[in-house]
Amino acid sequence: MTVHRYDYPLADAERFGTAIGAALRPGDVVALEGDLGAGKTTLARAMLKARGLAGEAPSPTFAIVQPYAPPEVDLAIAHVDLYRIEDESELIELGLDDYLYDGALLIEWPDRLGPGGWPDTLTLTISGSGDARVLTASVPPAWEARWPLR
Repeated sequence: MTVHRYDYPLADAERFGTAIGAALRPGDVVALEGDLGAGKTTLARAMLKARGLAGEAPSPTFAIVQPYAPPEVDLAIAHVDLYRIEDESELIELGLDDYLYDGALLIEWPDRLGPGGWPDTLTLTISGSGDARVLTASVPPAWEARWPLR
């Protein structure tokens, strides 16, 4: 696992999300960590836009899982927000593994997954406030050769 750190103005979040979204492959899991308002959804929306989503992606806070499939996007992606999950047993009902057969997962509040998860998860942690942000990317070996932010 390699860790990269990027200091950036909030306006650059879309550029980062677009680059990461373009590198997504079927089976990928991207964990988006950070406080409320840090920019997790902004990054996820930019990733979806990079895969062809023309409209605005709604926040999946209330739906929990917001799926996108071709032709709306060129890679099936489920945007997941686990903020309202209170117990790991609730995760079984979501069927998240099913999305990985031919698509990718973008997961906000991944700490709600508990100790399990997927071994090759790309973890993006966003911190900062106002216009200043810090993106810390924990890049697993499966992402090393295609990591777009160099």
